[in-house]
Amino acid sequence: MRIEYHPDVADELIEIRDFYESRSVGLGFDFVAEFERMVLRIAAMPERWMVVRRDIRRSLMKRFPYVIFFRYVADDCIRVTVVKHEKRHPSYGMHRR
Repeated sequence: MRIEYHPDVADELIEIRDFYESRSVGLGFDFVAEFERMVLRIAAMPERWMVVRRDIRRSLMKRFPYVIFFRYVADDCIRVTVVKHEKRHPSYGMHRR
C-alpha cells in the first residue's frame, strides 16, 4: 500500500514535534516515531479503522492524544490528511483531500 500525505501534515508534525521536544528532550522524536508506526499499521489494514465521514477514516494514537485522519485515493494508496489533537474542533481539516 502506498502512503501519501497532504502538504499540511508536514507542518502539523513539525509543530507537534517541536512542542513536545520543548517539554522534554527526545519526546518530540518519540511522537514522530509513534506517528510513523501508526501510519504503517494503517497502511497494512486500512479497513480496520472507523469511518467518520464519507470516505474519511480515523486512527487514535496510543501514547499521545492525537488523531490521524486518512482516506483512500486509489485501491493501493491512502492519503493521510490530518494529524490533530483530540480536543481540536471536530471539523478541523475535514475539507482536505
